[in-house]
Amino acid sequence: MSPTANSPVPFGFLAHAATTGHRNQVRALDLFGRLLDGHTGTAREPGGRRSVRMPLITSVTSPTGARCTGEVRSLPYTAGQLIGRPATARELVAAEAARLRDAGAQLIGLGGATSIVGDRGVWTAGQVGTAVTSGNCLTAYAAHHQLRHVVRLLELRPEETRVAVVGHPGSIALAVAKLLLADGFELDLVCRRGKRAPAALLAHLAAEDHGRVRLVDHLDQLTPKTRLFVSASSVGGLVDPDRLPPGSVVVDVALPRDVTAPPRDAGEVLVIDGGLVSGCARVVIGDGGLPGPTRQLNGCLAETLVLALEGRAESFSLGRELPLERVRTIGDLAARHGFTPLPLASFGRTVPDEEVLRLARHHRPATRAASATAVTRRRFTEHVNPPMARLFGAHGLDRVFTGGRGCTLIAEDGSEHLDFVAGYGSLNLGHNHPVVTGRLREFLDRGSPSFVQYVSLPEQTAELAERLSALAPGRPERVYFGSSGAEAVEAALKLARAATGRSRLVHTGNGFHGKTFGALSVTGRDRLRAPFGPLLPDTVAVPYGDLEALETVIEKAAAFVVEPVQGEGGVVLPPPGYLTAARELCRRAGAVFVLDEIQTGLGRTGRLFAAEHDGLEPDVICLAKSLSGGLVPLSATLCRADVWDAAYGGTERALLHSSTFGGGNFAATAGLATLDVLGAERLPEHAHEVGEHLRASLRKACAPYGFVKDIRGTGLMTAVEFDGDFSGAVSSLADELLTRLPGDLRTLADWLPDGLRAALARAGEAVESTLGDLLCLRFVAALARDHRILTFVTANRTRVLRVQPPLVLSRAEADRFVEGVEAVCHDLALHADLDAWRPSTH
Repeated sequence: MSPTANSPVPFGFLAHAATTGHRNQVRALDLFGRLLDGHTGTAREPGGRRSVRMPLITSVTSPTGARCTGEVRSLPYTAGQLIGRPATARELVAAEAARLRDAGAQLIGLGGATSIVGDRGVWTAGQVGTAVTSGNCLTAYAAHHQLRHVVRLLELRPEETRVAVVGHPGSIALAVAKLLLADGFELDLVCRRGKRAPAALLAHLAAEDHGRVRLVDHLDQLTPKTRLFVSASSVGGLVDPDRLPPGSVVVDVALPRDVTAPPRDAGEVLVIDGGLVSGCARVVIGDGGLPGPTRQLNGCLAETLVLALEGRAESFSLGRELPLERVRTIGDLAARHGFTPLPLASFGRTVPDEEVLRLARHHRPATRAASATAVTRRRFTEHVNPPMARLFGAHGLDRVFTGGRGCTLIAEDGSEHLDFVAGYGSLNLGHNHPVVTGRLREFLDRGSPSFVQYVSLPEQTAELAERLSALAPGRPERVYFGSSGAEAVEAALKLARAATGRSRLVHTGNGFHGKTFGALSVTGRDRLRAPFGPLLPDTVAVPYGDLEALETVIEKAAAFVVEPVQGEGGVVLPPPGYLTAARELCRRAGAVFVLDEIQTGLGRTGRLFAAEHDGLEPDVICLAKSLSGGLVPLSATLCRADVWDAAYGGTERALLHSSTFGGGNFAATAGLATLDVLGAERLPEHAHEVGEHLRASLRKACAPYGFVKDIRGTGLMTAVEFDGDFSGAVSSLADELLTRLPGDLRTLADWLPDGLRAALARAGEAVESTLGDLLCLRFVAALARDHRILTFVTANRTRVLRVQPPLVLSRAEADRFVEGVEAVCHDLALHADLDAWRPSTH
């Protein structure tokens, strides 16, 4: 687009504090400015300072190439304070507007109450003798556009929908009401009538529209069918979202807000930050060297910027009556310069369309079925884990899959994604292996009994126990079945205590054994443990790989619980000989040696059991995850007969530990089929061969990129560890600012109390640590977004990329993964040394 015909004009904008917190922010900026002026020797402005310059917006360049300059100043008073003393406030506003004029502004914007106190800008314009705008036209346009967006998403028909407009006949409320009437809506106009006759309140609307309008004094007078609201009062606090009917949407334009806090049930009522606009990526604030504040700009400010970019030094939005042609014109001009009312936001947080769609069930039934992705996102957010939904959404991981086979997951739109997470090791056979699914169908088609373990001897369960005893190292004779890995660990802990009569449980730091109470007690991750303390007493952690530490605590211990490879700890391999020596220490001390093979077992490390790499014969082995082919919850705790007999070897003790669903025939059928596939397809051997190829290829691809710290693993259990070292980033930035900005700011910094300095230092360290984690998460997101490859971080070490695909992975799929990793590394080459630089191919 070509630049505007008129040359852009300098602007000024006068805002005011929206809340007490904002008021104190303005005061803090003033105080800091005064200190800075004193250190730089800057001359004070003559007279008392009544407003503070806000440094964020001094110039704007639009996609048309037009560029305007100016300044934004803020009064340190809230809307309530200004409206409460209107005579004083309008004199103050006029004086500050004149100051902006004298500083060179040819167009002055008034925000919120600064326009209200001066007869919506009319009186102020007459006093300062220059172009003034209240910005209400663009604010009204944005609020109307936001409500129409909601209506489109909910597939509502205007002629069948009532909208409540709060704040009639205020300038913005009146303009929005006229726009909605033009669209065909029926309205409830909420107003404080006082002594005014209905005819006087309706006089602002066309006579032909009076029949589609109802005047009400309070929101309580509305019917439950009214679920859409535009609130634009000048007093604030008029709308209690918790008293609105389910499915309500409030576009809150009021300043101060009419909805002062988010609704308690955010899944039933949605509050939209009304009247705001956002700049597109091509809108540049400042010189473009740093990101500028282009998101969720107040419509009053944005209108001032748009008019300045257009070179229109004219009073635009003044008075109560805003001509609709002006409202529509400013909306078109805003779009021309890259400003639109979308995306929606709620209390500063971006609102995806799915959040609106989840309210559709309260409105007119949709004419088309909602997508599985949209429905699942809503259900998960509302009923499963809202923070996780937000985290996944922020990184583009909130996808929904509707099909799966082998190493591939298929999304609703048919796109295929390579799965290198594989249920955190639960899908060694891949998704829906035909042998396992076929056996399960046969079981059901025969009408075989599944839940008979407490009234009979379950056939398939007994067979699976025999098969596992024959295959496992040390030939354990007893098997306890459960439903999850954590349950298998719980069974092992109880078994060890009951068999030995001892209480102490020894485990390793950085280990992971589950999140149930007992399993968590032997998990070596404080972040996971802290919220649930105190956990089981008499548990002792020793460093993984440290035999001397183990020897000092193993005497009189009930058990030592250890992983052959620390999976969630970041795929940490044990030192050579460590596990064999640890097993011997346990034998001498009479402690039960529990080997947690929940992630490593069933072929993951290149052997059927990881214990086979060291010739280990554990007292207890824990299995789960892939034991059923990833199709049915199933776990197993295998142990020697003498250990089991010591714990449960008597009629009165035989049922001391049991689980309702443990030992069912249906799950056992899946387990038997899984063992058959592992053997028939030689998957442990295949995992070893493809895993070696994968790691060798990854090391070659990542060699130029120093931010890849290590690539390690065994079989198809691999870690890509990132350096993630951002130490000094925050302190360096602070040092740069203290050095480069005018004045002796270091002296000011030295005045800070010791406690505050220490808190700032801790905050800086936390930011630097988070940056390291973010590098890994962005790698995950880029692999998924750009290459359709699914990965994730490990639970205990968030700078380690988990590479744990199904064991049926082909070499071609492994190579595709390596190509994706190399491409993302190249994209992130800025974080590597200069050796990683390559000329661009574009």
